[in-house]
Amino acid sequence: MIDERGGDLAAIFRRLIRDAGPISLSQFMGESNARYYATRDPLGSGGDFVTAPEVSQMFGELIGLWLADVWIRAGRQEPVLYVELGPGRGTLAKDALRACQRHGLTPRVHFIEASAALRSLQREGLPDATWHTDLATVPRDSPMLLVANEFLDALPVRQLVRTAEGWRERLVGLGDNDDFVFIAGRQPMDAAVPEDWREAEEGTVLETSPGAVAVVHEIAGRLAEQGGAALLIDYGSAELRSGSTLQAVRAHTKIDAFACPGEADLTAHVDFATLARVAQLRGARHLGTATQGHWLQALGIDMRAKSLATHAPHRAGEIFVARDRLVADEQMGELFKVMGLAAPGWPGGAGFEIDRAEG
Repeated sequence: MIDERGGDLAAIFRRLIRDAGPISLSQFMGESNARYYATRDPLGSGGDFVTAPEVSQMFGELIGLWLADVWIRAGRQEPVLYVELGPGRGTLAKDALRACQRHGLTPRVHFIEASAALRSLQREGLPDATWHTDLATVPRDSPMLLVANEFLDALPVRQLVRTAEGWRERLVGLGDNDDFVFIAGRQPMDAAVPEDWREAEEGTVLETSPGAVAVVHEIAGRLAEQGGAALLIDYGSAELRSGSTLQAVRAHTKIDAFACPGEADLTAHVDFATLARVAQLRGARHLGTATQGHWLQALGIDMRAKSLATHAPHRAGEIFVARDRLVADEQMGELFKVMGLAAPGWPGGAGFEIDRAEG
């Protein structure tokens, strides 16, 4: 791991590549995001991007209602944990927990957060929470209601490319102008490619995220062991697709992914189909994967928007613009997906195709 305490990360990468050869994309992305998140609050108009909880309180409130509904129908087990991965400023948690409390659900709050800068912001609004660097130290003696919004997309990905010689890993090397470029590795990687993709045409790129697989493997195992349910919300696809989805965002603008490592948010689309299979193999129930727009509308976002507008007519326009941003297909509604998981014996939840009467 490269020291995060200082130094130009681009210069460090260049020196490393000159000394030891091309590095993996997962190392480039992992080191870049570790530096990026450790040093700033990236959210809001003054940051680099805006997430759904910052768009409107309706997003977090409906998540809270979903969790409360599942918990009530599971028998109101106590104590119960609210666990959030990458809670940002704590905005989602505050909105969700406020909605939970209206239905008698007051869980113990646990945050998975590595950034000292963001922990400080979270502590201001939720001082009674307990912080962890990963799930390993979260208690195992109670059911877990887990939320991860725009967490998986920032985990490092590997890319595989079909060359004339077969499948190879895409590495990061240096071009003629000392800029970062993709280079195909020498080691054959055909065995890592799904069988139905192995004869794809030359130039085809596939992405995998070992980090996302590991996180969902752990979440699913914990649900199977201790009970509970989880919502994983991110942008991505419900089936494996080819092509690079790596992108960088800085000051709300997409830039070249190699332009300024450690100074921009690097993300890639989430492969929900693979993660659903991983969860099921670990013993969790896959409740379904829905588009964010469909899921929020099934939970009643239109009714909630009308209610908020009635109580604050001077903000009606703002409220409906926010609703549209969350659910419209051309905005966040189609690209973002919501995947629901639950422990065996726990009920399904609203917004998915699973029959709510099941379990």
